[in-house]
Amino acid sequence: MRYALGVEYDGGGFLGWQRLTKSGTPDDTTVQAALENALSSVADTRVDTICAGRTDAGVHAQCQVVHFDSDVARTPRGWLLGATARLPPAVCVRWCQPVADDFHARFSARARRYRYTLVNRLARPALERQYLSWERMPLDADAMHRAAQVLLGENDFGAFRTVHCQSPHAMRNLHAISVARQGERVIVEVQANAFLHHMVRNIVGSLLVVGRGERPEAWIAELLAGRDRTVAGPTAPPDGLVFVSPLYPAEWGLPTEVTLPATVG
Repeated sequence: MRYALGVEYDGGGFLGWQRLTKSGTPDDTTVQAALENALSSVADTRVDTICAGRTDAGVHAQCQVVHFDSDVARTPRGWLLGATARLPPAVCVRWCQPVADDFHARFSARARRYRYTLVNRLARPALERQYLSWERMPLDADAMHRAAQVLLGENDFGAFRTVHCQSPHAMRNLHAISVARQGERVIVEVQANAFLHHMVRNIVGSLLVVGRGERPEAWIAELLAGRDRTVAGPTAPPDGLVFVSPLYPAEWGLPTEVTLPATVG
C-alpha cells in the first residue's frame, strides 16, 4: 500500500530535509531521518520516504507532502498518530491517506509554493523570530513587486541559483510572484513548477536591494538576462522561508490545500 502524508515542521533545529544517514539509524538531525525513524517504529520495519521538494537547513514547511510504501496493516489514523507521537516536537504529520501505486510525491506535483516573511523596522523581532527575517532599512514593497514581475514565465534562472545547485539546467516556470506589505511585515509569495537550490532566497535577496533603493527596478530584468549569480544580490537568510506546499492535479484526491484549483471555462 502506498500512503501520502502532509508533514508540518519547524526547520530551525534541523540540517534540512534530506537524510544524512541510512534509514532507521537513530538520527534526528534532518527532518527526513526523524520522520523515517518514527514511521519505521510504527511499522516495526524499515520505511523509506520521498518528498515533494527538499528544504534547506533552517527552512520550515507548512505542508510538505511525502509518500511511502508499506505492507504493514495500519490505518491512516494509526500512521498519523503513531508517527507524530514518535516525532520531535518540531515535526508533526497533519494528514495521511492511501494513494494510487503510481502516485509520486515529487514527480506528480505540478507546482510548489513558498512564502518569505520579514519584519521591516529598526529593531529586530523578538516574538516569532524563528519564522521571520529582518530588514532594518525602509523597504519599498511596491517597487519590489513591480520588479519581480519580469521573472514570470519560463526563464533561465541561472542568476538565482547557488553554485552548489545540482540541477542539470536552470530553466524553471515561475507561475506567480508577489510582494506585499502588511504593517511592519513584507511578504513575498512565489509559485513555480519547481525551484533551484536557494532560488527563492536569492530572488528575495536581490529584491531587497531594489526595495532599499540601491538598484532600480529594471535591475532584476538585467540579472535575469545576464544569468550571472556573482552580480546578483546576497542570499536571504533561511529563517523567514516557509515551503507552503506542493500542488497536485485533482485526480489524486488529496486534501484541498495541496490540490490545484479547478480551471474556469
